[in-house]
Amino acid sequence: MLHTEFGQKGKEVKASLGVIGSGIIGLCTALEAQRNGYRVTLFDRDEPGLGASFGNAGFLATELIEPLSTPKTLRSALTLWLNPNGPLSLPLQYLINIAPWLVKFIKAAKPESLASSRHGLIQLNQNSIGAWQRCLDDIGASEQIVKSGYLLVWESSSKLDEALKQQRWLSENGIVTELVQGERLVELEPALKETVSHALHFPEACRVREPYELCKLLFSSFMARGGTFIQEEVKQITPGTGQSSLKAGSKIESQIEVKTGTETEPYSFEKVIVCAGAWSKKLLEGVGLHVPLEAERGYHLTIPEAGVMLNHSIGSAERKFVMGPLDSGLRVVGITQLGGLKLGPFKHCFNILRHNSYKLLPELNNPSLNITEWMGHRPTLPDSLPVIDRHPQCPQLLFSFGNQHLGLTHAALAAELVIQLMQNSTTKMDLSPYRVNRF
Repeated sequence: MLHTEFGQKGKEVKASLGVIGSGIIGLCTALEAQRNGYRVTLFDRDEPGLGASFGNAGFLATELIEPLSTPKTLRSALTLWLNPNGPLSLPLQYLINIAPWLVKFIKAAKPESLASSRHGLIQLNQNSIGAWQRCLDDIGASEQIVKSGYLLVWESSSKLDEALKQQRWLSENGIVTELVQGERLVELEPALKETVSHALHFPEACRVREPYELCKLLFSSFMARGGTFIQEEVKQITPGTGQSSLKAGSKIESQIEVKTGTETEPYSFEKVIVCAGAWSKKLLEGVGLHVPLEAERGYHLTIPEAGVMLNHSIGSAERKFVMGPLDSGLRVVGITQLGGLKLGPFKHCFNILRHNSYKLLPELNNPSLNITEWMGHRPTLPDSLPVIDRHPQCPQLLFSFGNQHLGLTHAALAAELVIQLMQNSTTKMDLSPYRVNRF
């Protein structure tokens, strides 16, 4: 039975809700649930915003409508892996663990799967900026989004045809770009005049001012609106009173228990949403669901004194990395390393970022610059799509995770969609590409 009460100013409180994970996805989800009248408790073993949400480039990458698994990617994978300064890293000690995921990744490049993944990404990306504007307007923080523009750059003049081909393909998918070179390129980004031949300019592209500060603002608003935060690691979710497993075909309609590592008695909620990023896989296994979720390890450098060197977020088409200005300085982000949750950072991955950023911006090759390093875990599924769904047998248990490189981009929209799904509301988007049992 749905529990209903009235809070401050007579606002109806629909039910108790537990949200597991306080990254950008979990924070947006908790806030969206509050807007819809739910009494929300947020769980995380760390402070809010300290996972993958802390270390991203801050860029709202709505132009990334191509899944990671494509025939082109598969053809170039070995070359990328063997390149000592390349963006792909696969530690040999993790190769056996990752093999089943790689098989699914290869299958995701088949035409039918690729078309579905592309459709899923396009509709998420097209609706993401509007969702962020609604979220930030609601908490009085609209200034956190900056319409900065984005440059996808090529260093080699021989790659001009590649840029023109990319521009045509983007145009066919409704994405406006401007091919820039010469004086126009220098006007947009003077720092690249000596190293870049040409670029595609995305004039409508946006970024956030600082990812971690945004997380802190979202969390502050959540707490100010009566939210509860429990800094404990969730060990187990139990749907239904006294039931630790779900039988196929059965429907369970009762309280959901959330067990942490420090409490003898579990917490009990009428609804629960799992937003635990790369740590979601183990929680889902405890409720009878198996998803091929992999922890894709991302690396970044932050250079405080270099934040003024660039006007835009910059993506290198040849070197496969991104850098751009944030309030904390210049952030350099790259590396796709399939290495799981347990291995420590690899020093050579930071060195690759140094090498590539120095090539594009030689001024960075300065020993006096202070450079900080970070490594985090992106939650990645083989088809590059997230899970936004409910449990097939337990409709009070829902999921929102697996946004790979686009967690920041999708967060506000994913929150709206999963709360609409929880309330059985009609969504404007087709949610079938994001089913939890699609694999």
